[in-house]
Amino acid sequence: MIKGLRIKLVAASMISLTLVLAVIMGTVNLLNYREILDQADATLAILQENNGTFPKREEPHEPGKPGQMPLSPELPYESRYFSVVLSSDGAIVSVDTGKIAAVDTETAAQFAQTVYQSGRTQGMLGDYRYVRHTQGEEIQVIFLDCGRSLATFRTFLLASCGISLLGLLAVFGLILLLSKRIIRPVSESYEKQKRFITDAGHEIKTPVTIIDADAAVLEMDLGENEWLRDIQQQTKRLATLTNDLILLSRMQEDRSQLAMIQLPFSDLVQETAQGFQTLAKTQGKTLVLQIQPMLSLCGDEKMLRQLVSILLDNAVKYALPQGDITLTLQKQARTICLAVENPAENLSPEHLQRLFDRFYRGDPSRSSQTGGYGLGLSIAQAIVQAHRGKISAAAQSEGMLRIQVQLPIGG
Repeated sequence: MIKGLRIKLVAASMISLTLVLAVIMGTVNLLNYREILDQADATLAILQENNGTFPKREEPHEPGKPGQMPLSPELPYESRYFSVVLSSDGAIVSVDTGKIAAVDTETAAQFAQTVYQSGRTQGMLGDYRYVRHTQGEEIQVIFLDCGRSLATFRTFLLASCGISLLGLLAVFGLILLLSKRIIRPVSESYEKQKRFITDAGHEIKTPVTIIDADAAVLEMDLGENEWLRDIQQQTKRLATLTNDLILLSRMQEDRSQLAMIQLPFSDLVQETAQGFQTLAKTQGKTLVLQIQPMLSLCGDEKMLRQLVSILLDNAVKYALPQGDITLTLQKQARTICLAVENPAENLSPEHLQRLFDRFYRGDPSRSSQTGGYGLGLSIAQAIVQAHRGKISAAAQSEGMLRIQVQLPIGG
């Protein structure tokens, strides 16, 4: 439990930090890219207004026109651009590549044809930002080289991603070192709780045994009576509860104590289930077994028998009268699936979520009649987890409760 809590703490911290960094870096780089496009569009607007060339300095722009920007004296010399004029049917009329050395006439014509066929009036083609506009019956496409700006953008993008990754790794190392100290109070409290349950259970065992023995002696002297019988029943219940709590605590303390051996699981389930056939029949219920033969796995025989007994005991106790209980055992890929179904009441999602909680009982009145404590499925869950398996509860159609266990074949 503590190890899982530590893993969840580290995972939650790293996921949160990753999301925050992703949003920050994504926003910064998106704004950077948007700025490059805005500057390119402003430059193209000037070129478009002047038929593919920059105006002379003595001809300043009239303020207020959309897309215009203050014309820097160096802008015409810093910009690399070319333009192509096409007829209305897409034929090349003229090509101007005088302001760029990286693109020849043939390449410029191909670029213009690509833009013409796309039908778009503005966009990116490689590292070139273009704008398309109509001049009478002709179409002019102006291309602006954004290669240097995009190269700077890509360098910044890679650098920011690299720095963010290094930051994540550094934070991961720090959280990994500090997480143990962070959860130490929880770990100590949990260990004290388990130790208290174990110690208190052993201390309770002695007086319970003495009370039960004294009641037996009194019964021999006084004969049977309802008071002594009630004392014996309650001491028996208390002893059972104490043993269950100690078992649950021990399993969570040290799972290495399990005697893991290769065993015939099909035979184990068959033998354990046979003992519940008569019990179900006396209560007017039917227990149906669907067990795939010759299935084996590596596990603790005693614990696995107890697991099957808990599931069947729970089903027989709480199944609706005259209901059919079905136990299914089959192989699924690299796991063995053990499932028990029985008709039940109160199959709400809230009930199913709490079904494996200690001392939880969906219907306390019925549980008091059947002698349940709400620990059976908690113990079953601990046994399954000790075998590195999974256990779940789900509501099937027609009011059927299905408890399913998946155990790895290798244990």
